[in-house]
Amino acid sequence: MRIPSLLGLLSLIVLGAARPERAAKLPDFTAYPTYAGSDLGLTFVRGQARLRVWAPTAEALRLKLYASGTGGEPVASYAMQKSTGGTWVYKMPVPLPCRFYVVQATIGGQPMAEVPDPYVRAVGLNGLRGALLDPATAIPAGWPDDQRPRLKHATDIVIGEAHVRDLTQHPQSGVRRKGRFLGVAETGTKGPEGVSTGLQHLLELGITHLHLLPTNDFASIDESQPAANRYNWGYDPLHYSVPEGSYATDAADPASRIRELKQLVQTLHRHDLRLVLDVVYNHTANAARSSFDQLVPGYYYRQNADGRYSDATACGNEIASERPMVRKLIVESVAYWAREYHVDGFRFDLMGVLDIRTMRAVRVALDEVDHSIFVYGEGWTAGPSPLPEAERAVKVNVLKLNRVAAFGDELRDGVKGHYARQNEPGFASGRPGLEESVKFGIVAATQHPQLDYGKVNYSKAPWANEPGQAINYVACHDDRVLWDKLTVANPGATEAELIRMDLLSNTIVFTSQGVPFLPVGDEFLRTKGGSHNSYNLPDSVNQLDWARKARYRPIFEFYRRLIALRRTHPAFRLPTRELVQQHLVFLPAMPPNTIGYELQNHAGGDPWGTITVLFNGNRTPTQVAVPAGTYTVVLRGAELNQKGLEKLTITANQPLTLPASTALILVK
Repeated sequence: MRIPSLLGLLSLIVLGAARPERAAKLPDFTAYPTYAGSDLGLTFVRGQARLRVWAPTAEALRLKLYASGTGGEPVASYAMQKSTGGTWVYKMPVPLPCRFYVVQATIGGQPMAEVPDPYVRAVGLNGLRGALLDPATAIPAGWPDDQRPRLKHATDIVIGEAHVRDLTQHPQSGVRRKGRFLGVAETGTKGPEGVSTGLQHLLELGITHLHLLPTNDFASIDESQPAANRYNWGYDPLHYSVPEGSYATDAADPASRIRELKQLVQTLHRHDLRLVLDVVYNHTANAARSSFDQLVPGYYYRQNADGRYSDATACGNEIASERPMVRKLIVESVAYWAREYHVDGFRFDLMGVLDIRTMRAVRVALDEVDHSIFVYGEGWTAGPSPLPEAERAVKVNVLKLNRVAAFGDELRDGVKGHYARQNEPGFASGRPGLEESVKFGIVAATQHPQLDYGKVNYSKAPWANEPGQAINYVACHDDRVLWDKLTVANPGATEAELIRMDLLSNTIVFTSQGVPFLPVGDEFLRTKGGSHNSYNLPDSVNQLDWARKARYRPIFEFYRRLIALRRTHPAFRLPTRELVQQHLVFLPAMPPNTIGYELQNHAGGDPWGTITVLFNGNRTPTQVAVPAGTYTVVLRGAELNQKGLEKLTITANQPLTLPASTALILVK
């Protein structure tokens, strides 16, 4: 996530208040009672609805029922009853007299704002009111029979990152329901010159997991104005456990967004694709007017010593995940998405803001649903936090987590150049001194005897226990896309030279151990016109331009074959650190800005006995020494054929010439 300067602007309009500056002495939050039950929020048992809300400091809590999701006067108002663990409860009348509800606390003698409860799972327009709807009843046909695709190891995963609108919105996408969950679920769509688009493109590409940017209810889009076609990435959460209404065909209908997201999941599963949700539990769009602060002021957010909101997210607030009822909310929300929506993975935005115990609890809760659900996140914060670093879920602490992965910025910036210093090139553009940073990613941030960790750009020690804990990538939605980064960092380079750098960059990613990650569109040289932070720029900047796929068909075909190479050959996706140490051997005495290694002895049961992988980051041809023997060339620059491009015999003391900015893979 990159931090937008106007993040949450619409939320202030919709919710009606700016964030106050706290300076008062904080209460002792550890003294607050906690509730251990599993029935917080609105629950349904045999058609009977009951609402339970945690508000331990409230003197009173009222439930108000409305006929519509916005406007109008309450149809009914009820005093909720004080219950155990700081909660308040109310059993709804049968039949329900209306469709929507809010709660209003009285704290310190003052009535607070009307808000949905923090566990709300169905809402009306713009999330202003909760909906009296059991999400289990909003399902597509055949939903009870939905099954996750089979997954053996985390390292078998290939992630493609996309945004609902980016994937479907282009006028030539061939998608009928543009910008909607159901648009992503459309199959058989075609674009310029007959290229496959949308979901059909993903299936052709060969990824295993579709990572969608935030799909939970976020604040920056006015759902009442669908014709406005406003755009936002969605990293400004309003409600953690409700789908975003602007992606539904009818945002005013609470069932629409629920049923249609489930239909998308169902469609993906039928086509052997898993879904990853990008979740943003590290902050909310507007703390002061959130359900959190209106029901339990201060508790859900961290504060500095002076009592003001701390801001490790650079978004105005940060969630206090270490407090018991906050941790409970996060864990139960994640588990809810996995159970109710059959979600297959979660990418935690700014995971380093959350505490280690919470991420452990998330892993345990998901294992109770399905052991194969994948969890990964950004192992850093966007600013200082009062939570001690030893307690944060940052990269260095991934060693303390079981089957939780993090993004590897060592390889990212080693290959393409520094993410913020945009004019600075990387290994793939000829910048020297980054070999160890790239090799750090090749061994998936694990311990390897041949690595000089002191020369790695960021981490000076391994931070992953197993390869499945390391996400390898050179680009994502943040910062410039790969093509734009290479263009700005290599002024004067020809298109042919930039293409060689591009293919080299992702050849490194997809032949490295760990889990590869690709922002969808990079496989046909996506451009955003140079934008480095397109979070709220129009569709014309963010949408996938399918004409580029038609224009760069050979590039797309290379990427498709590159992914197929990885998925076919287990040597590139070894599941344990011991196997990487045993089978991956770096070649000695390589020239500057080149890397070579062998995957030996049928690594991972691969049918290929020895695989030699060579990278030349120099912008000129370079000679390297490889062991003598007869090889089959399977990858050379932009050419890739698993059956072989040609035979190559190398004799002792015979140097091999690597073309500029090129990868070479040899098999014997």
